[in-house]
Amino acid sequence: MKNLSSSPEEILQVFLEYLSVEKGLTMNTLLSYSQDIKKLFRFFQKEKIPWLRGGEEDLVKFIHHQSRASLSARSLARLISSVKSFYKFLILDGVIKKNPAVNLSTPKIWFALPKFLTIQEVELLLKQPKKKNIRGLRDKAMLELLYATGLRVSELVALKMKDFSLDDGFLLCRGKGGKERIVPLGFSAVTAVRKYLEAARIKLIKRPSDFIFLTSRGGAFTRQGFWKMLKKYAKQVDLDLKISPHVLRHSFATHLLEGGADLRSVQLMLGHSQITTTQIYTHISRKHLRSVYDKYHPRA
Repeated sequence: MKNLSSSPEEILQVFLEYLSVEKGLTMNTLLSYSQDIKKLFRFFQKEKIPWLRGGEEDLVKFIHHQSRASLSARSLARLISSVKSFYKFLILDGVIKKNPAVNLSTPKIWFALPKFLTIQEVELLLKQPKKKNIRGLRDKAMLELLYATGLRVSELVALKMKDFSLDDGFLLCRGKGGKERIVPLGFSAVTAVRKYLEAARIKLIKRPSDFIFLTSRGGAFTRQGFWKMLKKYAKQVDLDLKISPHVLRHSFATHLLEGGADLRSVQLMLGHSQITTTQIYTHISRKHLRSVYDKYHPRA
């Protein structure tokens, strides 16, 4: 694809196909890359810069422009990563000879601590589904499972019957890039899933389905459907302003570390490819350790 007359849209499409086939990225990740590169193209168009001739100074100006647009440190880091990957692809495919993005640096994001619930808030939330009806049993199982495993919501709704080994207390999760990992299950989660399977799922089935969590119409749960359900229960206990599916994932990691788990084990359970991604939680853990130290050390 060394045709320099190709439109930005055409090259972007080939780039996304490359990421999908060669890198095995998920649709959600591909959508993020697409949005980021489209921002770059719009910037070049506004500044009247031929997109293939954008240099390092132009990219720095673009990043600064996005930074001033109130983009969070984490979103800015992802944007820079997208741009760097795009230009690596252009070099690899022979579209350009010099990489103007090679020196772009990612902003430090360690200070962007994720939100999480206290153990008491989690327990309050998990008590909300009514276990006497079908939906309540299903919702209870999903909430217990998400907090017990730290799964991403996309991983949760994609779970199938064959992924569970309830007797052994484990499940098989297929995460980003199709990577598989084994995640342990606690007693509460196993109990909730068993009750759902025995008393609720069989009544939700309208047609054959491998997915474990089903809607009232018998279809597979969606990320949006779970988010809506979570917000409903969170609102009942005044947690709706600080809740999201990812907050339960953050709570899972935070509570493990505060309880004494090692970082490597948490990394494996979260499915992070690099331990540096998991290290963001150590700042929360350090805050907890500081409070414990100040409270109990005689000369604090």
